[in-house]
Amino acid sequence: MSSSSLFYPAAAVGLTVIGLVALRRYSAGGVCRSKKKLDGKTVIITGANTGIGLETTIDLACRNARVVMACRSEERGRRACTEAKQRSNSNNIVFYQLDLADLESVRRFAAEVLKHEPRIDILLNNAGLMMCPYSKTKDGFETQFGVNHLGHFLLTHLLLERIKECAPARIINVSSFLYAYGNINFDDLMSEKSYSDFGAYAQSKLANILFTRVLADRLEGTDVTTYSLHPGSVNSELNRHLTSSLLTRIAYYLVYPFYWLTSKTTWEGAQTNIYCAVSEDLEGVSGRYYKDCAEAKLLPLARDDAVAKKLWDVSEKLIGLSGRDE
Repeated sequence: MSSSSLFYPAAAVGLTVIGLVALRRYSAGGVCRSKKKLDGKTVIITGANTGIGLETTIDLACRNARVVMACRSEERGRRACTEAKQRSNSNNIVFYQLDLADLESVRRFAAEVLKHEPRIDILLNNAGLMMCPYSKTKDGFETQFGVNHLGHFLLTHLLLERIKECAPARIINVSSFLYAYGNINFDDLMSEKSYSDFGAYAQSKLANILFTRVLADRLEGTDVTTYSLHPGSVNSELNRHLTSSLLTRIAYYLVYPFYWLTSKTTWEGAQTNIYCAVSEDLEGVSGRYYKDCAEAKLLPLARDDAVAKKLWDVSEKLIGLSGRDE
């Protein structure tokens, strides 16, 4: 076989490999370059036992922060706490049990934190569910809206005065670019008339952004700043419900090789979390939306102040804060 007949197949393979590597590097997104240390600071991270929450925990612990890992499962939370201590070489990490699908659990968690933690410098509302089958929380809310939005909405309110006392401080809400497909359906917020797992997820992620924007306005002048973010398409446990049926399982594994190439690792996905928590570039900036460690433009539906204000008022009523001191 002549050398020329081998050249073209080899060249094709080489170009394919180069292209795949380039695609993978592009998909990885930005990296937080800040070297900021967090000595004396306390960070609360929900959903900290897995995925980008665990990676963020480890990074911020390495920056000398005290990290409170807020997790639903006590067994998994304590196991993850041990792992985070080992990987970060820090003993300043603690576990508190928190079930965002149960408002009483949220209140218990907040009470324990306020009793034992004199500081809250960063609150990272990271936990979430994605495209799960229809179900309701203990309080009767559609689960994705209840966990992704209402649970964090109440948690933030309950901890807000302590956060203000520790200003400058930051509140970070993990959203998703899929907010673009969302709609705050005030006539059927709990999807009781019609349910779409994708639609309910998109609605909850839009709610995260609208909440962030109103909160920023209300905190103006307090030196507490707020941010929402899209971590990227991350290959993590968040995707577990994508294979809940035979049809979706088949589809998922058919596209998995391409998904693996274009999705982020949990370490890569945690970078924008970390960026919003520590970057000096965000000092004095509030209410903005970020992805790949940079500010990103929001679509008009996420900048609708009337919808954002109405969602705030409705959310207060749903969690029992309306008409009383927070």
